Amino acid sequence: MTIRISFLGLGAMGYPMAGHLANNGFEVTVYNRTTSVADKWLTEYSGKRAITPAMAVKEADIVISCVGNDNDVRSLYYGVENQNNGIFSAIKENTLLIDHTTTSADLACELMQIAAQHQANFIDAPVSGGQIGAEKGCLTIMVGSDEAVYQQALPVMESYAQSISLIGEVGYGQRCKMINQLCIAGILQGLSEALSLAKASGIDAKTVVNTLQHGAAGSWQMINRTETMMNDQFDFGFAVDWMRKDLAICFEEAERLQVKLPLAKLVDQEYEKLQANGYGRSDTSVLIKQFEN
Repeated sequence: MTIRISFLGLGAMGYPMAGHLANNGFEVTVYNRTTSVADKWLTEYSGKRAITPAMAVKEADIVISCVGNDNDVRSLYYGVENQNNGIFSAIKENTLLIDHTTTSADLACELMQIAAQHQANFIDAPVSGGQIGAEKGCLTIMVGSDEAVYQQALPVMESYAQSISLIGEVGYGQRCKMINQLCIAGILQGLSEALSLAKASGIDAKTVVNTLQHGAAGSWQMINRTETMMNDQFDFGFAVDWMRKDLAICFEEAERLQVKLPLAKLVDQEYEKLQANGYGRSDTSVLIKQFEN
């Protein structure tokens, strides 16, 4: 029997992820707030389009969401403007709800509780790997779920991911994503400082990558961002605006747990300055511009 999947949110990540599902033989219905994007998706992939979240999910076995932030997720699940048009208004019993958005852990737990009232299962499954990872189908997914529901979701997520890990119960996927973002912030700060020294020393990007990528300093950011950072190219990738949203979630969780995050706070301050200078939609590697004279 064909599994019917509703995919809500066709942004830079969701668009190719939904495409991988269609290419893997699932019956896909898409919803996007901007309907022209859904129309474009249908010219490239086989599926159907719905005009509200409720209409998208009413016959679905699995519902997948991938949007911007907590408020966007709430709009999808609860509906907007007091209209009965959200996911929770229309799902069947035993529907599996998978949220790939990076949100607070508290929201994930809230949605799990409401889903249970509808005899449905909710898991939080934030992703890492960026638009390129989504397009290539090689994302990393951090899952908060119980084992049985995780096993149900696994074959679906394997359509667009190469690494999928069950971290713990619902909410722990989001907590692991917080750790991921903190690591990226620290790595980019170190790489920005290092490449600023490389530039001043006259060492070119290819030499840096070829020499260091397989040693202790090597990282995904070094391999994929060194050349673009040194060439002043930032019109792609994961935007500063989204990183600051994610770091705010990290800071809230850290405060609750009484954990100090001094380096992340420093990086966030630099990103705030870059936002003020018009770099909010630039890739996070634009952090190197803090060292420009």
